[in-house]
Amino acid sequence: MPDLDTVIDVPGGRLRVVAEGEGPPILLVHSAIVDMRSWDEMVAPLVAAGYRVIRYDIRGYGSSTAEDVDFSNRADVLAVLDGVGAGQAAVVGNSRGAMIALDTVLDSPDRFVAFVWVGGGVGGFDGGATAEEIPVFEAADAVEERGDADALADLEVQIWVNGIGESPTRVPAAIRKAVREMDRPLVEPGRVFGKPIPLDPPANERLGSVRVPTLAVVGALDTSGTRASAAHLAEAVAGARAITIPDVAHLIGMEVPAELAALIVEFLAPLPRWS
Repeated sequence: MPDLDTVIDVPGGRLRVVAEGEGPPILLVHSAIVDMRSWDEMVAPLVAAGYRVIRYDIRGYGSSTAEDVDFSNRADVLAVLDGVGAGQAAVVGNSRGAMIALDTVLDSPDRFVAFVWVGGGVGGFDGGATAEEIPVFEAADAVEERGDADALADLEVQIWVNGIGESPTRVPAAIRKAVREMDRPLVEPGRVFGKPIPLDPPANERLGSVRVPTLAVVGALDTSGTRASAAHLAEAVAGARAITIPDVAHLIGMEVPAELAALIVEFLAPLPRWS
């Protein structure tokens, strides 16, 4: 199947979708502070391992558009898979993308063969925050409320790229710059993302029904709430396991793409081929 770069129409929006490589499909769903470009360094190793790698910009992110209407992220995921002719896929989600992926696995289990949760959350589960983290989150809320997009983008890089309490030079400047450039338009006051319809009941109340092989990957420098979510997911989903990568924060696919890709390939290797 040839590589593809297209736009899929969905009710109240348009989704940019890119598919590369040949083989069983893997869908990558990005975080809420970036767009599909955050997966750039993941594509080549996954394609080289024999997979078709599908990415898309979530509605309102990157090159995708959104109207101010109610919509389902889960339906958008299925529209992406249908649009590239993927009957089933392994799905990898980072941060908010991990929550979207988990919700879709629960809502449409027949479409997925495996799930890799990367530095995400679980709908309906609160992992909490430490005394060190709370003031930083409160500061981010305050600058968002006053509409200071530049300050908010800087704080989000501090929280999710550097890691709270970590040196601003811990991560290469090119990664910090790339994340800020992707995030800055997203935090502009008035940006339209649509109104996501939540999964009901939420994922946390349904984790026992997840039947696909599940892997949770989290960075040791990520927030305490994210790390708690990884442990919770691994405990609640039958057969799931959690892996913590040292010296990495929230955007694992940007910090250590080769390591994350290798974990995904190893995790998927025992499964029968799918299409």
